[in-house]
Amino acid sequence: MVTKLHLGVIALLLFLAGCQSNTASSSLYEQIGGQQTIDRIVDNFIRQIEYDPHIIEFFLESDIDRFRSKLSEHICAFSGGPCVYSGDSMQDVHAGMHITESDFNRTVDLLIDAMTEAGLSHPQQNKMLALFVPMRRQMIYR
Repeated sequence: MVTKLHLGVIALLLFLAGCQSNTASSSLYEQIGGQQTIDRIVDNFIRQIEYDPHIIEFFLESDIDRFRSKLSEHICAFSGGPCVYSGDSMQDVHAGMHITESDFNRTVDLLIDAMTEAGLSHPQQNKMLALFVPMRRQMIYR
């Protein structure tokens, strides 16, 4: 026998299931707040780099405006946004830089700080980092 309580519980469960499927199907780009949030992450990251005496050495000869543009484009594209990454491959960009694991890890820490400052939750940060993990081999010891 189905009571009003059962119908209420069923309705609540269906509502919650619908909410979960909408969240699961939205892209990370949408979950973090789109391009505005990506721009904050990139600006925060550049500021983090500027104040790191070791990591800044890798960027002294860089065109910061191009770096800002391509990093924003890269994050947008990889997070499921409407952008298409038009920059060079990670292997080409990092060739000759001789980035060590320590350098790489320190830069990831700076990126995490930048994402935290931009308001991303830890799960969102983990999803973002997971998108870029496969590129690690293309960046270190080149």
